[in-house]
Amino acid sequence: MDSELLRVIEQHRDNWPESFDPLLTPFFHTLHRAHGILLGQAFRVMERYGLSPAEFDVLSSLRRSPFPHELTPSQLQQSLLITSGGLTKILQQLQERAFVTRSTTRTDRRVKPVRLTPAAIPVVEQALQSIRLEVGGWITNTVSAEEIERVTQTLGKLTLNPLHGDRE
Repeated sequence: MDSELLRVIEQHRDNWPESFDPLLTPFFHTLHRAHGILLGQAFRVMERYGLSPAEFDVLSSLRRSPFPHELTPSQLQQSLLITSGGLTKILQQLQERAFVTRSTTRTDRRVKPVRLTPAAIPVVEQALQSIRLEVGGWITNTVSAEEIERVTQTLGKLTLNPLHGDRE
């Protein structure tokens, strides 16, 4: 644990003892710090590719869907933490950059599926590869494969039992 994180935990214990839990407080602070570092590194990579985190999320959601890499806005919204208005804005930005196209379905003209364009595929693939190499390299150089698997399994348990019973 780095000295700054230890300092934060100690400050919490010393200055707010009634809210300090010796097991959970270090866990919360450590998880929060690790998450912030991971996102910060990933966001810097996305920025190098000219993508906002929300744009990257949309493009990577489309890329991991079956060929022709197309989803409806409703399907996209289910995989993202974004409002419909926010998604509309991001889709417009991605359309302007020729990274996605919109069409209508024959059965329902109101549904406008979003499709990844050939121009977007190398951008999102290279960005994800860079994230995997840089952020993944940081992780694998810091902890063992067994530790990664154990943490993944442990955090996976938390996703199976959300606080309010609502699954993402």
